Formats: sequence, structure tokens, C-alpha cells
Amino acid sequence: MKSTTAPAAPRGIWKVIAASSAGTLIEWYDFYIFGSLATIISTQFFPKGNPTVAFLSTLAVFATGFIVRPFGAIVFGHIGDLVGRKYTFLLTLLLMGGSTFAIGLLPTYEHWGVAATGLLVLLRLVQGLALGGEYGGAATYVAEHAPDGRRGFYTSFIQTTATLGLFVSLGVILGIRELLGQTTFEDWGWRLPFLLSIFLIVVSYYIRVRMQESPLFAKTKAEGKLSKNPIKESFARPENRRLVILALLGATLGQGVVWYTGQFYALFFLQRIAGVDFVTVNLIIAAALVLGTPFFIFFGSLSDRIGRKPIIIAGCLLAALLYYPIYQGLMHYANPLNEVMLIALVFVQVLFVTMVYGPIAAFLVELFPTRIRYTSMSLPYHIGNGVFGGLVPFIATALVAKTGNPYAGLIYPIGIALTTAVIGGFFLKEKRHGALAD
Repeated sequence: MKSTTAPAAPRGIWKVIAASSAGTLIEWYDFYIFGSLATIISTQFFPKGNPTVAFLSTLAVFATGFIVRPFGAIVFGHIGDLVGRKYTFLLTLLLMGGSTFAIGLLPTYEHWGVAATGLLVLLRLVQGLALGGEYGGAATYVAEHAPDGRRGFYTSFIQTTATLGLFVSLGVILGIRELLGQTTFEDWGWRLPFLLSIFLIVVSYYIRVRMQESPLFAKTKAEGKLSKNPIKESFARPENRRLVILALLGATLGQGVVWYTGQFYALFFLQRIAGVDFVTVNLIIAAALVLGTPFFIFFGSLSDRIGRKPIIIAGCLLAALLYYPIYQGLMHYANPLNEVMLIALVFVQVLFVTMVYGPIAAFLVELFPTRIRYTSMSLPYHIGNGVFGGLVPFIATALVAKTGNPYAGLIYPIGIALTTAVIGGFFLKEKRHGALAD
């Protein structure tokens, strides 16, 4: 009996992973083209008198999309636990796609003044709300299909989508810039990556609308065990609230800052502080992402054998200890330019990202029961990533501008990563064995 049924689960789950990953990758692409184009956006939607203030203002707008993600986690997590994972998938996808497309149509500050800036902020908030509901749904959906003992491996494929979305956004931006030329791209060509997202959204919607509901959610619903108030049950009950706080402080806080330091702050640091040109920086980041992405799968699979906790904590600790010499190396090899060494140093940071991010989905879904899983896991994830992680570029850049020390920005991610390593090291518990709780 086992020999005939065992292969069926992997075949079925690969369809689930493909459908979930395709949509999630596209939503991350939509989200990250804003960050990748931050330098250009700062010249389009803010006064031109002070470039530093304009860039910091753009990073602040970028950060609003992260800060609002916990609210999206609550709203869409609530819907996902009440109505279903599939419906929520489709809703977040359409909101993300519509707001991204609209950014490509916005008039600039030169034409509409502060009204253009206000609309940019509004659309960025819609993006953040939608993404706040996206990740928890994708991770939950895959985990609820995955066989016991392999959740780390299968959910790690979802983890690759954030990095791949960034990689795709960089590829599209570089391709359009090369096709149009720098002047045209900075004038109006920057709009095309936003506008092109509509085609990706149509494809993703077609894929997702054909998906079936999660079997665990369907079972819980059929048995009449769905939560009547997932928000209240997730955060008002002391035992569950403790798990939410522990997941935040002992895992997602450090994971968020390591993620955004290794990918976004590295990009900004090389471009604005180390003085490397736009195209070269993006190629360096893209190359490091290509080299690093397979390690999401490696560490996700490894977590099935040795646990989620030691890998996540080790990633935070290594990042905290090595960021300072790594960024000294980035500055050293930026002038004169040594692209190979810069790729290697960014790759090391991406490796830390894969350690903290590869196992995190499996860790979070295993903490909470099916009836409130979407809501409960989404909030700590998006506070850690959206607030503390999303603020890395803004806080780090502001610290550098205030102190004049090019490495002052590292104080923030190092401090947060160390905090998570300590709290997680002492208080995290493994729940990787056995079936997911109802």
C-alpha cells in the first residue's frame, strides 16, 4: 500500500508549489521594482533641490509599504482563516497588481506637485496591505499539503520567490534601460517595469483561480471547527499570544533585518555610498542572488533533519559578527572596482539570508493550529519583515547621513540580529516532528 501511494504526495504538492510560487514571485516582483528604482523615483516625485532629502523621502515611502504589512496580515489572515486560502490568494493578487500598474501611470511632482507624491504613498500602502496577506497564505497553503517530515524542504521553495522576484525585477529594469538608454529610461522608461506587471498578474490569476482549497482547511471547515474570530483567538488567548511574541522576537525580527540588509541595503550602499554605477550594482546583486538562491532549498531541507532553530539562530549570529568586515570589504573593492570580490561579498550576505529565511515558513506554520494559522503566523512575520526589516534601508541610510560614517548604518541590523540570536537561542522550541495541529 505504501509503495503505491507514497509517490502521489510529491506529484500533487509540486503542482501546489508551482501555483503558489508563480503568484508569490510576481507579487514580490511588483513590490520590489519600487525599491530597485528608488534612486530614479526620488527625482520624479519629490522636489529636486536636495537629492539626499529626496532619496530619504523615497525610502520613507518605500518603508510605508512595509510598515502597513502587519495590518494586511491581520485583515487577510482573518479572511483566510474564515473563508479560505484560495479566495484570499486571488484578492491580494489583484490588489497588488492593480496598485503596481497604477504607479506606472502616475503624473510626476513636476506636473501635479504634492498630489503626485500623495498618490504614490497611497498606492504603496495598497501594495503593502496586499503583500501582508500574500506570504502567510502561500506558506500555509503549501505546508498544509506537505507530508510530515518534509515541510522544511517543500516550503523552502516559497522562500525562493522573494529573492527571485527581486532578481526578475532587476533583470526587467536592466533590460529596459539597455534598450531605451539611460536618459530615456530616467525620463519615462522607468514606468515600463510597473506597467508590464499587468501581464504577469493575468498569468498568475489564471494559475491561481484553478487551485483547490487546502485539504486541512477543507477538513477543518467540514468538521465545523473553523474559528469564529481568528483575530481574537490568535492574540487574546495568552498561550497563543505568547507564541506570536516568541515567533517575532526569537525568529522573524532577526530574519527580517538580515534579509533586507543582505539584498536591499547592499544595493543602496554600493550605489550611493561606495559610488558604484547603477548598472554594475544591479548586475552584482543579480549575480549574487543567482548563486545564493539554491541555498534556500538546502537550508530548508536541512531544517527537516536538524531543526529550524539552529539554522535560523546561526544565520543571525553570523550576520551580526561579519557585517562590519563585509561592508569594509565592499568599500575597499568598490574603488578600484573588483566585481568578482563584490559579488563574493554580497553572496556571503545572501547566504545568511538563506539560512534565516529558508526554514522560517515551516517554523511558523508548525507553531499554530489550522483554525488560526493564517492569522497567527502572518502577524509576527510581517512585523519582523515589514517593520523591522523594511526600515533597514531608511534607518541605515539616515544614520550614515547623520554621522558621516559610512558604516554607521550597520548598527541597526547588527543589534536586531544579535537580539534575535539571544532570545531565539534560549526560548525557541522545535515543533518539526509529527502532523500539523488542527
